[in-house]
Amino acid sequence: MNVHFTSIGGSVMHQLAISLKKKGYTITGTDDEIFEPAKSNLAAEGLLPQKIGWQPELLTKNIDAVILGMHAKADNPEIIKAKELGLKIYSFPEYIYQESIHKKRVVIGGSHGKTTTTSMIMHVLHLLNKNFDYLAGAKIPGFNQSVNITDAPLIICEGDEYPASVLEKRPKFHFLFPHIAVLTGIAWDHINVFPTFQNYQEQFIIFIHKIEKNGLLIYNEDDIVLKELVLNNKRDDINYQPYSIPQHTIENGITSVCIENISTTLNVFGNHNLQNLLAAFYVCKALGITTTNFLSSIKSFTGAAKRMELLAKNEQTNIYRDFAHAPSKVIATIDALKQQFPQRKLIAVLELHTFSSLNENFLAEYKNAMQNADIAIVFYSNHALELKQMPPLAKEIVYQSFNKKDLIVFNKKEELTEFLLHQQYKNSNLLLMSSGDYDGVNVINFAQQIIS
Repeated sequence: MNVHFTSIGGSVMHQLAISLKKKGYTITGTDDEIFEPAKSNLAAEGLLPQKIGWQPELLTKNIDAVILGMHAKADNPEIIKAKELGLKIYSFPEYIYQESIHKKRVVIGGSHGKTTTTSMIMHVLHLLNKNFDYLAGAKIPGFNQSVNITDAPLIICEGDEYPASVLEKRPKFHFLFPHIAVLTGIAWDHINVFPTFQNYQEQFIIFIHKIEKNGLLIYNEDDIVLKELVLNNKRDDINYQPYSIPQHTIENGITSVCIENISTTLNVFGNHNLQNLLAAFYVCKALGITTTNFLSSIKSFTGAAKRMELLAKNEQTNIYRDFAHAPSKVIATIDALKQQFPQRKLIAVLELHTFSSLNENFLAEYKNAMQNADIAIVFYSNHALELKQMPPLAKEIVYQSFNKKDLIVFNKKEELTEFLLHQQYKNSNLLLMSSGDYDGVNVINFAQQIIS
């Protein structure tokens, strides 16, 4: 196979390119910008383009597939050339399906918890020496890359609801056709793509109808919106497995879980993680994994990158970062830390970084989202607004939207870091929530600075 990647520098795209090269395919690729770690990863595999920029001359009739990254625009000269030559053009989820037509496909979808649930399943299968391929949304501990395509009979995929490519506007998870599907919950997001909540919900209804006949849908019945959607769109030709928060205890900051009368301690905590764990259990059970083997494996799971990740700690303080940015994720993450450490003060920082969170019309969705934080801080940068070509955002609108009397709002990173460095951290936890980087703050170094 000769495969060309248009926009090879993407986080998933470059991993897929490397994986296909290892499978024995001939790979070419281009991009108009490539950043780390993609640049070094591609260079190590001999796949880094010799020059930056689009190179339509690389496209010939010998190319079996052209894979488009989200970074490529509709007027990209390589897309035009590929169409002229009649080449097969795929978004990466469409191509993942082509590589997995003869595999058993597991797809984890939902507005939150996808990466963690996917990571839990991968962790268990890996420890039990199962042969499988995967597509994950973040780097998973124990795995060198986030995409792997081999001749394995099974593939585990994180299913994103964001558009597949500039040519294919439908959500990525519509192209994976699972035999085993998971839906973790529904909370409106991506308003630049799905302008109404109804339109957003429709994408999950379509996903349910993409499940293969005689397949299995595992869904979170604690999510009322999701439960109603599933029950109102029942299929007679698939099976259903609802799940909720499993039986558990918390003692001295350690969570233990009990499934089918078998217990184990965990390295992760919080209701969302417990729900994700039970979803992962039902997937593994459907794949033939025993309860004993699942629990003995999951006890060593420490989490996916940036998902309630412990950055630094001492006897008095833990500092966590979490990918939480949507309102439901913010609430769940704050509540998880308050439940796990009820005697500790919680200082919670949320960066508004996504298009939705920076949109004045969406901000009302955050009402009361930070109520349970002892000190609640919202940060956003004018730089992020400029990059997204969005209008200025007044602090007063942020205050009003969150509806928290003592909310603190910063839009300069220097003010934020100065404030945090001078807080009292005795018997306290610090939570840093963002899908960004606080306008260039190295949060790992910053966390160590606070602890020391």
